[in-house]
Amino acid sequence: MNRKLLVLPAVMGLAAPVLAGCGDSSAGSGGGDTIVVGTTDHIAVSKELPSPVDPATSYDGGTYTFFQNTFQMLLGYERSATTPSPDAAKSCGFSDTKSETYRCTLRDGLTFSNGHALTAEDVKFSIDRVIKIKSDYGPVSLLSNIKSVETPDDKTVVFDLKASDATFPYKLATPAAAIVDSEVYPADKPLDGFQMAGSGPYKLDSWDDDKAVLSANPSYKGIVGKLNNSKIEVHFFKTSDEMKQALVDGKIDVVNRTFNSEQITEFGQNKYPGVKLTEAPGNSVRYMFFNLNDPSVKQKAVREAIAQLVDRDALTRDVLQRTATPLFGAVPTGVTGHSNSYFNTYGEPSRDKAAGTLSAAGITTPVKLTFSYTTDRPATPNKQEALNLQKQLNDSHLFDVTIKGTPWKTFLPGAVKGQWAMYSLSWLPDFPDGDTFIAPFFAEGFLNLNYPGGDIKNTLLPSTRQSADRGTTDKDFVKMQDILAKDLPMIPLYQDKQYITTRDNVTGAEWLLNTSSTAQFWELGRGVTG
Repeated sequence: MNRKLLVLPAVMGLAAPVLAGCGDSSAGSGGGDTIVVGTTDHIAVSKELPSPVDPATSYDGGTYTFFQNTFQMLLGYERSATTPSPDAAKSCGFSDTKSETYRCTLRDGLTFSNGHALTAEDVKFSIDRVIKIKSDYGPVSLLSNIKSVETPDDKTVVFDLKASDATFPYKLATPAAAIVDSEVYPADKPLDGFQMAGSGPYKLDSWDDDKAVLSANPSYKGIVGKLNNSKIEVHFFKTSDEMKQALVDGKIDVVNRTFNSEQITEFGQNKYPGVKLTEAPGNSVRYMFFNLNDPSVKQKAVREAIAQLVDRDALTRDVLQRTATPLFGAVPTGVTGHSNSYFNTYGEPSRDKAAGTLSAAGITTPVKLTFSYTTDRPATPNKQEALNLQKQLNDSHLFDVTIKGTPWKTFLPGAVKGQWAMYSLSWLPDFPDGDTFIAPFFAEGFLNLNYPGGDIKNTLLPSTRQSADRGTTDKDFVKMQDILAKDLPMIPLYQDKQYITTRDNVTGAEWLLNTSSTAQFWELGRGVTG
């Protein structure tokens, strides 16, 4: 989420993680006021997701915000940092020259918010259960390179990897590696309902349909030096219009990410006294995916013609009101390895090129397609985007596109299982590196695209993971994007600008988001600086 007042390194992922030891730091609360956060990311128990706040089974921006604030990982990010530093750990680092063995030593005196001791066994338990549960909707792909986890003593954890992976420290800083209480969480199945037992800066006090309440965890010891508030209430809204009115009326203090583009534009025009808009750094991207086994898009010429027709400028102008910028590569602008591979391959939108592509392949037009979208993620203009893309393709008279809306609780499982022929998803990075924009989809199978991966999976991605200096990986990431532009399992659409809307008396908005675009609630306060 981009903010012009905050200057971060222009290129992310350039430095190799140097994880030095550090002393214990207990977070203290710097402000007594409750900060009320609004969101339309309503997290609910469903048949498909009975455990929506278990780190083993949830892998989306809404739940990651809660995980970031209530759980602790071995590593975390200091303010503005693009490489991780010790959090629950006192020190971490590779103990070999091949980046295949990674050793961490825990801080002294760690406890969970319920008072239970946190030991190396809890770290091993947490990692092992994510791998064992292997949820279709969880982040297990981030841990797929782990061969074994050993605990020589109560404070030491040793990870043996299947192959070299210089990005492994980044992965340990994600909620995929959240440390859970082995006395509370089952070892081989998710913890149902809204229960969270972690050791992070906050603890969960209550959760109901309308709000979740977090309070400062007095036993926290980690990378966060100070909490600028003592309590956070997250209020869930059914619509962004309701949420907007609550912010204008002063009933909530902060909204991150879940206003639509029209509302962001209004706030940017200072139409509402007492409310301010902050643009903040972030790398949220929007991709159009294809299931390559679906008969309607199986022929590459169909996907090529779509790539030759999609007008990103029209999409970002007419639907997103310039709150996003066109994206022509899998890796976004500002991240090492970004390339305009799709523009280099397909150029400006051209009906003539698309018609020629389909004709050369002997494909009869118009080609019938169904574009699927989710109906209940108000922050993203899913239906408006679907209508815009439908019009772009149908106006060429080369396609006959039907759009189909599906609730999120069935849309995501459908995408994971390969039910949809063609659809769009937004992606928040797991960590600030080109790896996280390519590996989950084209090497590790988070979505069922029926794309084999080829050189990306077998050669280029493993090659980049051998490089501790991430700045040297750019050429391989460019090659990967060139391959994706040719094979077309995905078409990048746009890169979101990120915005935080707050009441005037709230401070810390410029520091709210870390380099993975996840909210760090401890930065929010009233009249608190530094």
